[in-house]
Amino acid sequence: MQSISSLNVIDLLLDAVCIVDEDSRIVFVSPAFERIFGYTPQEAVGLLMLDLVHPEDRQATEQQAHRVMGGSPQLQFENRYVRKDGAVAHILWTAQWLPERRLRLAVAHDITKRKHTESMHAAIYAISEAAHAAPNLPTLFERIHRIIGGLMAVAQFTVALHDRARGALSFPYLAPALEQNPHGAPGAGQIQLCTRVIQEDRPLRLSTCEGPQTCHWLGVPLPGQDGAMGALLLQGPAEGDTYSEADKELLQFVSTQVALAIERTQMHERLQHMAQYDQLTALPNRALFNDRLRIAMARAHREQTLLSLLFIDLDRFKEVNDTLGHAMGDLLLQGVAQRLQACVRGSDTVARLGGDEFVVLLEGIHAGELPQPVAQKILTAFAQPFDLNGLALSIQPSIGMAVFPEHGTHESMLLSHADEAMYQAKRNGGNQFIVHPRGAATRQGLSGSA
Repeated sequence: MQSISSLNVIDLLLDAVCIVDEDSRIVFVSPAFERIFGYTPQEAVGLLMLDLVHPEDRQATEQQAHRVMGGSPQLQFENRYVRKDGAVAHILWTAQWLPERRLRLAVAHDITKRKHTESMHAAIYAISEAAHAAPNLPTLFERIHRIIGGLMAVAQFTVALHDRARGALSFPYLAPALEQNPHGAPGAGQIQLCTRVIQEDRPLRLSTCEGPQTCHWLGVPLPGQDGAMGALLLQGPAEGDTYSEADKELLQFVSTQVALAIERTQMHERLQHMAQYDQLTALPNRALFNDRLRIAMARAHREQTLLSLLFIDLDRFKEVNDTLGHAMGDLLLQGVAQRLQACVRGSDTVARLGGDEFVVLLEGIHAGELPQPVAQKILTAFAQPFDLNGLALSIQPSIGMAVFPEHGTHESMLLSHADEAMYQAKRNGGNQFIVHPRGAATRQGLSGSA
């Protein structure tokens, strides 16, 4: 055993043995150095070890080297190195200073695979958290951008979603950097790359020339039940290294979690929309309207403004269902919803409470302003027949109006008084609006009579 050369043993080690002088210049490395760092022992000798260190870890590595040379052996120091092929290697070092020879002896243990696995686990956990915490897709995409930006270099992050039914490609998130907001339309190159990733349903790594610069791209499909539901597209930093095979595998692994998170968030948004909006007309339903009314009344009280509530019921709507059928009645309700929305501002709320009952909430009315012109505008709009698949049908509304705070300071009271005024308009023959009598009682129809 004494006759076996120590160099024979070193040659068999999976870890790399390195000897550098006090200037960090390599004087010896074992054969394992090539497997870990990419340089043969012949190529490595004479190189400065610090030149191989990842730029972000160089300062910490220099400080650690000084501690070792000061007589403090190092047993657990981690840093990153740039391999000969440009890939990043994660190293766990054991080192000590040999003062009599003025040399630093170190053993490098490659932990790149372990770090890769840790990164994937951390990404899965972070994306899972984001999927449960993000209230909507834009927030989800921004958080995923941050997660992936922490794993690899990203100069631009793009999410593309494919609507298979319409054959359309949308870009709900496109951000040049974490510090900047998502913006504008993608370039022709991005559209082409995302389309290709989705159509081929496989990851792509490629480089393109844009003027004097070379751009490096990495795109992976977002897996869905019937093929790719979209794509994640990364652009590397200008004049940076190409994305590695490890980057591709990591992003591909993460894309599955991203796709699940997108589907979960989309499902949550659909359920939330179903809970708050009328499925036939896409107008806010009673629950969402009550919430908006409560907030609007609090805002009007705080800002000392008025708000007006219009309660609308269609005259003789039951006859439409009885004579033409419920399908035509549904078409009519959809037309009514569209016509009501065309009569108000974008900041106002039109809601369907159920059946043929609608309400309009008008905010930001100042003292001296009259909300009656909106009601008159609705009556005028309803004077035109509705087109129901080629059938012209005329129908008129009865409208009751109540004003906050004159006719009530609570949501239920204001709504009840508008409802009472609407029934009075209906008893008076319909096709008119009436303001609740606690204010200045007014009745008007298309004739303009009071």
